Amino acid sequence: MCTYCGCDSITVIGRFMAEHVEIINASGELRRAVGGDGDVAVAAGRLGALLHPHTATEEAGLFTVMKGIEEYHDHIETLCAEHRTLDDLLEAIVAGEHSRMDEFDVALREHIHKEDNGLFPAAALGLDGDQWIEIDERTHEHDHAAGNTHQH
Repeated sequence: MCTYCGCDSITVIGRFMAEHVEIINASGELRRAVGGDGDVAVAAGRLGALLHPHTATEEAGLFTVMKGIEEYHDHIETLCAEHRTLDDLLEAIVAGEHSRMDEFDVALREHIHKEDNGLFPAAALGLDGDQWIEIDERTHEHDHAAGNTHQH
């Protein structure tokens, strides 16, 4: 988690960073379950219940706005593809491919690192007030439509 630039003081970025911590913790629970200390389906369900709304909300708000800026477009496309890869890896683990846990964990941590230490600080410095208003509106609308209950 980035702690040097203050981007976490922007409400939506602070939320996403806090969710990253929860997702990493849930990934640890899945790792322990895959290792025989728990129910893999339950741990994967908990992780998925955190991961899927998180990635969908990132894409609906911050990513949509940033994708419209030429200098960020390709990077956002890469991050969206990584979201799909994480979904596929999690599905494979649930389906019994427990040997893919390391691959999932590395992909998850690298992805979060790119967001926390690259994208989020870039957004904090590169976006203007109107763009942040649009991000907040899109995020709120997505949360409302999806039934998410995050505080804004």
